[in-house]
Amino acid sequence: MDTIRVNGVELRVDGDGFLQDPGFWSEEVAVEFARLDGTGELSPKHWEIIRFIRGFWQESDMAPTVRSLCKQSGLKLQEIYSLFPGGPARGACKIAGLPKPDGCV
Repeated sequence: MDTIRVNGVELRVDGDGFLQDPGFWSEEVAVEFARLDGTGELSPKHWEIIRFIRGFWQESDMAPTVRSLCKQSGLKLQEIYSLFPGGPARGACKIAGLPKPDGCV
């Protein structure tokens, strides 16, 4: 099991860098994940998507589908990839602090 350090706190991540305990997620963690994966500075649109993903997960204990993410955000899939180069699962869900979604290779 790997770890990352954010603001002096060591957090456990899996081999793909997904946070193992979503309860330790914070905006600072999101900023660090975005820096580590090359997403860069998080814009208001990034945060809108991150907050939607977090809220969906907190209500349903699962990541939203790509279709619902596109519908909720009003963005096309290509636009989500431009914001999160790792894509909706590997990029956006990781930055949102979710565990690795099922089916994410």
